[in-house]
Amino acid sequence: MCAQKTVSVAVIGAGVVGGAFLDQIIAMKSEIQYNVVLIAEAAGCLISRDYTGIQFNDWRKQLAEPNEKQLSIPEIIDFLKGSPYPPILVDNTSSAYIAGFYPEIIQSGISIATPNKKAFSSDIAIWNQLFAGNPTDGLVYHEATVGAGLPIISFLREIIQTGDEIEKIEGIFSGTLSYIFNEFSTAKPNDIKFSEVVKTAKQLGYTEPDPRDDLNGLDVARKVTIVARISGLPVENPQAFPVQSLIPKPLESVESVDEFLTKLPEYDNELSQLKEEAAKESKVLRFIGKVDLKTKEASVGIAKYDYSHPFASLSGSDNVISIKTKRYTNPVVIQGAGAGAAVTAAGVLGDVIKAAQRL
Repeated sequence: MCAQKTVSVAVIGAGVVGGAFLDQIIAMKSEIQYNVVLIAEAAGCLISRDYTGIQFNDWRKQLAEPNEKQLSIPEIIDFLKGSPYPPILVDNTSSAYIAGFYPEIIQSGISIATPNKKAFSSDIAIWNQLFAGNPTDGLVYHEATVGAGLPIISFLREIIQTGDEIEKIEGIFSGTLSYIFNEFSTAKPNDIKFSEVVKTAKQLGYTEPDPRDDLNGLDVARKVTIVARISGLPVENPQAFPVQSLIPKPLESVESVDEFLTKLPEYDNELSQLKEEAAKESKVLRFIGKVDLKTKEASVGIAKYDYSHPFASLSGSDNVISIKTKRYTNPVVIQGAGAGAAVTAAGVLGDVIKAAQRL
């Protein structure tokens, strides 16, 4: 009988997504033993120095009284290098600082599973380092960087590996902007203003604490950068192609969120007019990311779609991605929740499982 396979899992970030991830991995039943050997948070960390795994009672309560002080990233790398089992680092943060260590982490033989977009959408030189394919490097999985738990990245990589060629990708990559435009521009036009929808979205928790972090289009641009690179378009960075910002220029430098939301109604006319023009053409407005491999172009911005188009019938905060390839001339459409702690954590956990199976 074969001995049970064991991996060491270190988790950085135990907030909303990180907390859901920990709950899921602790509850999971598997033929592989996942020893959670480290949980690192700003206040400190829980650590299993002998790599047998943290003995969980109530991890939230345990983390409130951590058994060790916070470790630096180099200290975490050294700790994982000493593991007798294959190590996997789970970065549940959005930290550019932590992402900057990814090349060193994988070159140390440590695998990575993460929803953190920063390393994969920054300078392309980092991307090339992460996917150089050196046999001694750790594995890298980042399904949840695009579409949370939706199988977008894995689908792209798999069909490319089989010899298919991506021709065009377009879709709604932001749950926040999906909700905003689904409410603002509908097949039954109403008098609701863009600023009113933004305010409601913030109240419902769909936006970042500062809605401008959603409205500037950069989050979508990062995701477009990632799918473009996977598809064979070597985009240098998210600033290397046109990205439409929904923030009126005079409000870009406004200091407080309250002031921004108070002044935003002053700039409703332009989008209201665009919505009315679309309605006259029996179309709706959607905020779209596009990658065209034939023209070698990427873009992010508002586009119009007929009422009959799948993007027009979207509701809530769903993501929807259309992928046209040499084989799939009728595009594959992937739709579902593109945000939320549970589905994002499930995407990360799926990556941990894939890494563990390969190690």
